Amino acid sequence: MKKAYLYAGTAIFCWSTMAVISKILLGSLNNFQLLWASSFFAGAFLLIINSISGKLKILRNYKLTDYFKMSIIGFPGTFLYYVFYYTGADIMPASQAFIINYLWPVMSVVFACIILKESVTVRKIIAILISFVGVGIVTCSEFSALNLNTLIGALACMLGAVSYGIFTALNQKFEYEKSISTMMAYFVTFILTTFINLFDGGLFIPVGIQAMGIAWNGILCMAAGTTVWILALSNGNTAKISNLAYITPFLSLVWTSLILKEKITVFSVVGLIVIVIGIFVQLKDK
Repeated sequence: MKKAYLYAGTAIFCWSTMAVISKILLGSLNNFQLLWASSFFAGAFLLIINSISGKLKILRNYKLTDYFKMSIIGFPGTFLYYVFYYTGADIMPASQAFIINYLWPVMSVVFACIILKESVTVRKIIAILISFVGVGIVTCSEFSALNLNTLIGALACMLGAVSYGIFTALNQKFEYEKSISTMMAYFVTFILTTFINLFDGGLFIPVGIQAMGIAWNGILCMAAGTTVWILALSNGNTAKISNLAYITPFLSLVWTSLILKEKITVFSVVGLIVIVIGIFVQLKDK
């Protein structure tokens, strides 16, 4: 059990740094450039992990249609999710973008109802409404700065959450080895963003501190965080470990305040708490 909490703590730390590192990198890169370089590091890391664990041999059991399905499953989670999130993070303060993006657990419930045909209950509807109230509070945290760009940024972050909700539902519907399907998804994302950046003239070779930042984002925030989280769930009580994930946005607030010097507003904290309350309301266990 101690090992499970160690894995969970590592995942939470990795994920909590995403707001800071992506905001810094977006100062010199656009969202497609950042996703292109980061997805390469993420895919390469998972390739090494799957090679060491011997899971690469599983690829022999899959048909061409399976590879196509894995690409479709991964598209909303490893491509659309990051494109939308990076768009929002580039416009809004990193802390607000990350908080709004944490609508994804509620969106997972929404698309479980749509894709997996799970029942729609009053509890779920209330949870969704509460979480959107939280988003409204965060978006309006500074009324003087509330403009079209702020609304576009908030909408982009919400679309990112929607994309990840679709991704989680599709992952539940199709039973593929998660580390293999995630690796394939990141490589597909790398290929897609390669073509986009070639067309836009945005290919580059990261060097120095920028390369280190991209490696951190791709390996830790994207690939390693997910990998150790899976290990945490497999080594401990799933319900207890899963609830620890909600520490992530609060810890992210600390990093954005310390490193980016963003002011932690009352609206951001209250909005985040309301979103998390919405997430807990939809949980079956009271």
